[in-house]
Amino acid sequence: MNALRNKIQLIGNLGKDPKMVEFGNGKTMLNLSLATSESYKDKNGKVATDTQWHRLVVWGKLAVLANKYLQKGSQVAVDGRLTNRSFKDKDGKQRYITEVLVNDILFLGAKRKAA
Repeated sequence: MNALRNKIQLIGNLGKDPKMVEFGNGKTMLNLSLATSESYKDKNGKVATDTQWHRLVVWGKLAVLANKYLQKGSQVAVDGRLTNRSFKDKDGKQRYITEVLVNDILFLGAKRKAA
């Protein structure tokens, strides 16, 4: 019997420039916002687009590399796993987030930062 796996693959465009966070212990994290879109015909026969936003988290050397080459509008393909976490906001209210912990990124398209 195969164990169930938590795996997600997405292709989309970054909605914001990457945000790098460097921790004092030498660890590096990169936050990305990815838009994926799907077009379909609505009940009136008109083409409609449904866009979903995904919060991505990249760690380590991959985070540094992605930060160097990606910017708002860059097209990427990512492979990772879904994770859920919670935190308290500035007002003390419990908040919940679903994120994609990225294992691999494929840079697509032409929009890249100058090296």
